[in-house]
Amino acid sequence: MEITREKALSDLSEYVDSDSLMKHSLAVEASMMKMAEVFNEDENLWGCCGLLHDIDFQKYPDRHGEVGYNILTDKGYDIEFCKAIKSHCDLTNVNRITNMSKSLYAVDQLSSFIVACALVRPEKFVGITSKSVKKKLKDKAFARAVDRDELQKAADELSIDITILIDYLIDGLIKREKYLNDLGLSLL
Repeated sequence: MEITREKALSDLSEYVDSDSLMKHSLAVEASMMKMAEVFNEDENLWGCCGLLHDIDFQKYPDRHGEVGYNILTDKGYDIEFCKAIKSHCDLTNVNRITNMSKSLYAVDQLSSFIVACALVRPEKFVGITSKSVKKKLKDKAFARAVDRDELQKAADELSIDITILIDYLIDGLIKREKYLNDLGLSLL
């Protein structure tokens, strides 16, 4: 089965109607597209992985990862693609082996954290830097649900310095925000 963004978006829309979860999915899509560029991989495929990674979260939060894997395999998505999505949840105990699975784990929370940083800035994404994001990471009261230790663990699994990873994601999010704005959408 060919994985297209249109199909992925349609499949996601069957299970997600929360605006915040949709924006999170779009942010992770943007970040995964950037990571595909970094690893010289298929940006569409990796973007779709990011887009679909939380397909089960709204309806099945207590079985997140497992249900998503089943939904996507039943819809005909490639097993390795589905394993990458399943492995982004530590509770599934699936090893992250591929760059796609490690990247998804690394960008999931970090993408939303960067968006949260942009939201509190008057100029939003304009001028945001890894330095400003890292400063917010030190503020435990800011976006307190984000596990800072997990962010570092994810960057380590990917063997990319967290500052460089943040720079990659800022670039990917800004590029995608421009594209989404042209469609009348936004990550913010």
